[in-house]
Amino acid sequence: MSDRFEIKPTERGLIRLFTVDLPQTGLKAFAEPGREGDDDHPSPLQQALGAQSLDMELVELFPVSNLEGVGLPGYMIEGLGIAEADVEQDRARLEAIKGPVLIVLSSAFGGVAQTLTPKAPLRWVGTYAEERAPVAFQPLPSEGAEAAGVSKPGPSDAAMSGRIAMVALLVIFALTALVIWVAS
Repeated sequence: MSDRFEIKPTERGLIRLFTVDLPQTGLKAFAEPGREGDDDHPSPLQQALGAQSLDMELVELFPVSNLEGVGLPGYMIEGLGIAEADVEQDRARLEAIKGPVLIVLSSAFGGVAQTLTPKAPLRWVGTYAEERAPVAFQPLPSEGAEAAGVSKPGPSDAAMSGRIAMVALLVIFALTALVIWVAS
């Protein structure tokens, strides 16, 4: 296979789909993790993918027959969040896949830059992007917001009590000054 994939450390939201040319009985051994902490002995799946770093928890390896009733296109739309329009472009090719598939999420690379060089028993089918909600910017509230019925709340009860007490003290001060002026 001559496909090469440059994985950037910032890659997010991409899903790579491969077919796996193995019998269903060989899938478990193919996905068996290598010796933990031993980079010299990665899993057969990681070796076939040509990945330096791969989180096996973020890859899916299964026979398409497990998707009975949903099908691979349906799983990609509903289960993986790929835009329906993207899947529709490849629907005939995806429905023709009958054997095992490997699904690799961008997050499986753990933010490690690397070059994938997949080889047999893997065959690349396509790379798809997760559908994202459009970004919408809301204007900040302004004086115009008050005209639209958005107003700031009135003063609290404590603030009103403080104002009344201040006025009462000023009145008492004024009366005291008046009494002293008249008495003199």
